[in-house]
Amino acid sequence: MPIGLAVQGANRNDFKMTKETLESIPVKRPKPTRKKPQGLCLDKGYDYDEVRDLVKEFGYTAHIRSRGEEAQAIKRKAGVKARRWVVERTHSWMNRFRRILTRWEKKAENYLALLRLACAVITYHGAGLFG
Repeated sequence: MPIGLAVQGANRNDFKMTKETLESIPVKRPKPTRKKPQGLCLDKGYDYDEVRDLVKEFGYTAHIRSRGEEAQAIKRKAGVKARRWVVERTHSWMNRFRRILTRWEKKAENYLALLRLACAVITYHGAGLFG
């Protein structure tokens, strides 16, 4: 389920929005412990030292897949299936809403409202309430 989001122009790198995205999470989370650390799945666009430091500052354990790392793991072990990362899966879910796929809104507030509505629909659907 998408739990936080931040809006910025398309000409901005993903990793520059890491802090805003982590701060936008509305759910109060439990304190991570040694027995129960909290992971954060990120793709290659976040593979920077400053992102790793920021993620550590927020108390998460970063899981950043490098490009081709999953393909190499599949080749090494027989029977290992490819796993779609949470980030990519969420982008795919959001792209099903045509109004969001191409941004027509000039105001960021309006676009953010549509994104929140899409996240609500995704969460509602994930809860199994649509049938």
